Amino acid sequence: MAWLEKLEEGLIALLLASMTAITFGQVVARYLFNYSFVWALELTTVLFAWLIFLGMSYGVRVGAHIGVDAAVKLLGPRAARAVACVAAVLCLLYAVIFVVGGAIYLQKMYSIGIEMQDIPLPQWVPRLVLPFGFSLLALRFCQALYRAIRGRDVRLIGDEAEDALKLRADAPTRSEQE
Repeated sequence: MAWLEKLEEGLIALLLASMTAITFGQVVARYLFNYSFVWALELTTVLFAWLIFLGMSYGVRVGAHIGVDAAVKLLGPRAARAVACVAAVLCLLYAVIFVVGGAIYLQKMYSIGIEMQDIPLPQWVPRLVLPFGFSLLALRFCQALYRAIRGRDVRLIGDEAEDALKLRADAPTRSEQE
């Protein structure tokens, strides 16, 4: 699965870099040459949608999603594990519903055959991200469920306070800087 993680990170970086380059090019063209690319906004919007839908699964993988876990932290290890399993199953169910719904929506967009407004491409092509992104999200929740069942990790979300303390511990002190 390391290859999938590298692919996921690479795609996210490529999407972000592409959005930045297109937007920068549009600004330069507009203000320096009084010219505008008609397709730039629509393409940036599509890339942003892909970034969001791929970023969901990445956020689950690295524990970057926020949540309220104060009550879960009060639970014992077995209860916390059970809550994590229930949460992972519910999140997995949510993702599967969107995979199915996204596939149905995609099929309808394909049968209608409408093209994008400024780019000569059928609208179903950029919307492929719906079932793809939620399938990847479902995979990440399956991995989280597996870890919770095995007792390796009972958290689906990151712990901001713990991360801040780790960063603080790693940071050089004022006397070490001088």
